[in-house]
Amino acid sequence: MELHLKDKTAFVTGGSEGIGKGIALGLAKEGVDVAICARRKEPLEAAAKEIAAATGRKIVPIPADLRSNDEARNFIEQAHKALGRCDIMVNNAGSAAGGVIEHLSEDDWEKGLQLKFMGYVRCLRYVLPIMVKQGGGRVVNLIGNDGVKPSYWEICPGAANAAGQNLTLSLAGQYGKNNISFVAVNPGPVRTERWTGLVKAMARDMKLSYEEADKLAPASIPMGRIAEVEEVANLVVMLASPLMHMVNGTMIEIDGGQDKPLMDRFRDKR
Repeated sequence: MELHLKDKTAFVTGGSEGIGKGIALGLAKEGVDVAICARRKEPLEAAAKEIAAATGRKIVPIPADLRSNDEARNFIEQAHKALGRCDIMVNNAGSAAGGVIEHLSEDDWEKGLQLKFMGYVRCLRYVLPIMVKQGGGRVVNLIGNDGVKPSYWEICPGAANAAGQNLTLSLAGQYGKNNISFVAVNPGPVRTERWTGLVKAMARDMKLSYEEADKLAPASIPMGRIAEVEEVANLVVMLASPLMHMVNGTMIEIDGGQDKPLMDRFRDKR
């Protein structure tokens, strides 16, 4: 299928590794020029070089910590200056700590909400006027299934995700008249660098070996495995296409049909 993405432009947050890098690569393969941001300069620049070499597209690395309003604004402004417009905004940066409420500190909650939720708010605050002025655009927010499939061990990510999902659906209602459409993509567990850290934390809290903890999520998924980065990236690239513009104000889970309460019951047996 021709996705009609050639020569479009996209801004992707959290683009130095994992899902964000996979999305930037997927878009570039379809002919999109992409600006990516992340907090660490060296991995970000390495990712940009790798994607540009593989696709021949313009990939612009812009270091930014989206916990800072000024840095979020700078990312959007510099990306717009480099690419000239923003057809697609992909919010992906950030994560929140896993753990039960007794183990989560005030700082854990603050960090989770500041980056995983407020980072999205900050980028949208500055990119939406650009999209309005140019006559439209597409926003894809990578959020997570914790917001719609609660788990007690993922209570902090779940709170941030639920806020992000509400934000996405609310803005879809506000900006449809401006030809700007919004969709939330809610991955379940995905095999990334972050997943390794979550499994380690789960093993610590549940007093399991890493190997035992790594089996909990697949056991809660009918397909018996967690998702790969490319599977999430493929969905986002398709949703970013002009062909999908009427998919607005909705959420799409990509989690293999995961049963979160089942995963909690597995934990409780340990």
